[in-house]
Amino acid sequence: MTSTAPALRVGTRGSALALTQTTTVADALRAASGRDVELVRVTTTGDRSTASLSTLGGTGAFAAALRQALLDGECDVAVHSLKDLPTAPSPGLSIAAVPPRADHRDALCAREGWTLDSLPRGARVGTGSPRRAAQLRLARPDLDVQDIRGNVGTRLARVAPGDLDAVVLARAGLERLDLLDPVTQTLAPEVMLPAPGQGALAVECRTADLDELGPVMAELEDVPTRWCVTAERAVLATLEAGCAAPVGTHARTVAVDGGVQVSLHAAVVEPSGARRMERQGAVVVPPSASPVDGARVTAELGARLAGELLADGAAALADLPATSA
Repeated sequence: MTSTAPALRVGTRGSALALTQTTTVADALRAASGRDVELVRVTTTGDRSTASLSTLGGTGAFAAALRQALLDGECDVAVHSLKDLPTAPSPGLSIAAVPPRADHRDALCAREGWTLDSLPRGARVGTGSPRRAAQLRLARPDLDVQDIRGNVGTRLARVAPGDLDAVVLARAGLERLDLLDPVTQTLAPEVMLPAPGQGALAVECRTADLDELGPVMAELEDVPTRWCVTAERAVLATLEAGCAAPVGTHARTVAVDGGVQVSLHAAVVEPSGARRMERQGAVVVPPSASPVDGARVTAELGARLAGELLADGAAALADLPATSA
């Protein structure tokens, strides 16, 4: 039975990918709450500008306007791609739910069915991500890596003779848009570590509304995903880096005797692709731990690995602002 409560207003960016992601969350919110759900489209700085992501302030280019709409009462909930969400807390707002994660990996979409290994020397490969660009140069120093912007469809359309030979995109976005046909290779984390939180969504609301919305958000929450992205984002936070930095991370969970093991791989890559500095580690979250306790333990893991990277000179390697853990 439909609730008599007001409709939940869900803020979203207006791109095809954002609308697809938000619609999935909206359907889950409708089912969990019994309330009607309305989408509120918000245009962000990142949507308006065609400048390179590294010149737009990184992650905040896509999140700030949505967060402001929440604080201004224009919507009740906002849906973000978690990799676009700054790691610093936003006063008055809380990440109320992290749904199950989609594929975390990056995907190569190339002409002629080429893979990363079979791309011709000097092939033109487009990406808007400094992280992807640095790892492409590390794997294939001979490639001509070009900075591009635009939505998924625009980027894919550039893979054509006389323009680009390939682009690299998040596989999760391609899958959500039913655009997997152009994928010629899914890149393993050993080749290209994904962005912290890649493939995951964040459902954010005003902290003051958690008492009301908390039970609904609990229906959307996936605890193992929360633990993994918490570890990954702790790396980014400790490095004081954003998506304009060549930082990759990936965490995964596996059941072990004594609880759940969370393993984390983190790397910082010199923008030129000349060097990659990496660390790996793991913690076991005991069965008695609450979801909050588990998140605290995994955050400590991410901060520890980032601290080790900083101690080894990662800040200078990738021109990060952080100088100490």
